Amino acid sequence: MGNVVARLLGCRPSFLDEEEQPTTKDEASKRSRRGEKYAYIPDNYTSIQQVADALRDAGLESSNLILGIDFTRSNEWTGKRSFHDLSLHNISNHRLNPYQQAISIIGKVLASFDEDDLIPCFGFGDCMASSSSSAAVAWFGCDVSLLLLLLPATTNDQGVFSFRSDHSPCHGFEEVLRCYREIVPHLQLSGPTSFAPIVETAVDIVESSGGQYHVLVIIADGQVSRDPNKEPETIKSIVRASAYPLSIVLVGVGDGPWDNMRKFDDRIPARDFDNFQFVNFTDIMGRNANAAEKEAAFALAALMEIPIQYKATVELGILGRETGKPKRRVPLPPPLPPT
Repeated sequence: MGNVVARLLGCRPSFLDEEEQPTTKDEASKRSRRGEKYAYIPDNYTSIQQVADALRDAGLESSNLILGIDFTRSNEWTGKRSFHDLSLHNISNHRLNPYQQAISIIGKVLASFDEDDLIPCFGFGDCMASSSSSAAVAWFGCDVSLLLLLLPATTNDQGVFSFRSDHSPCHGFEEVLRCYREIVPHLQLSGPTSFAPIVETAVDIVESSGGQYHVLVIIADGQVSRDPNKEPETIKSIVRASAYPLSIVLVGVGDGPWDNMRKFDDRIPARDFDNFQFVNFTDIMGRNANAAEKEAAFALAALMEIPIQYKATVELGILGRETGKPKRRVPLPPPLPPT
């Protein structure tokens, strides 16, 4: 992806829809000035208190969280060094896996900014596990092929699924973790990796909320697939999302590599504001420090760009704005067997 990003730096991506291209020289000039003002937000805070103060100074009293979890196949081997050569989604061990750890820490720190404690949660990159099909056969007493219309669909790189069957948000991070534990045994990790579906789902949520400020936290084990179609899809979705009051925080778990995600952070071109932040969870949690210090460092890394991002949505006039555009994504139900 590095070559793709490099080719796009400093120019308008050709793969964006014509309707989104600047229509006049004035509009092009405005976008250029906006890009200069918000393109490179520095990581310039040194404590959680400074981040909290900056959030208040920017006028942010609360925000709404959205959570996306990566269930692509690479999770099976990217824990070789960082998680005892186990799948990053392994839940049979007595210790929390990296996803559970990241969710727990986010719950401790970021939930205080979510006033209603309602967290829409989604997964992507999965296939239906064979155990789910077997359970359905046992329940209905018929061939699997006859149940394809009854079993939940899978997302691969084309969609997302909700953590709850009725598509309602989870009530707090404890329920997020409970739903995660229920879902994981019934999944078969698949792919390829594309963040476009979860970003577009988050944009739909922001739109339906009347333009309230949201933070999308994506926890993933790797980079966008090198498929030439997946890279532009993800970049395009992030560029489009910058027209909405939405900050995107990508939390990297597992061994990586993370080179391209670092290039995403601050370097995706042609956005209304810098709406993307990459945080290397594995690197932070592997430091020589006590647990509390590492959790604080992770929280700081995840939050430090949000004050200026929120301020940008206010100054650009996109906070509270409703576009009336139709939904781009309809989440699937969770991949659970019939009950």
